[in-house]
Amino acid sequence: MSGKFDSSKGSVRIANNVIAKIAGYAATNCYGVVGMAVRNSKDGIARMLKREQMDKGVKVRVAGKGIEISLYIIAEYGTNIGTIGELIRNSVKYHVEQMTGINVTAVDVNVEGIRVE
Repeated sequence: MSGKFDSSKGSVRIANNVIAKIAGYAATNCYGVVGMAVRNSKDGIARMLKREQMDKGVKVRVAGKGIEISLYIIAEYGTNIGTIGELIRNSVKYHVEQMTGINVTAVDVNVEGIRVE
């Protein structure tokens, strides 16, 4: 399923992976976010994705009159996770709505790991 909106001149469909890339870039530009993550199904360990693959750390669902986005991130050690989550939710909602014109009804942030250096 993809995001879609209609006008008097036709309709526009935006693939879920395009929306996922927009959301991934918006999230990784937020303070305290190291990168997007994907969990290995065999051992349950999260690994950081390369910039080209960041849409794999994002799930997009069409629900009602908008879309729901779930993000899986790796955060920087020592940062306030609650604050990072709120910053990510606001940034992703703003960027996706501005670039696609599709209403974002929910943004869920899942912290899959912490990077310690």
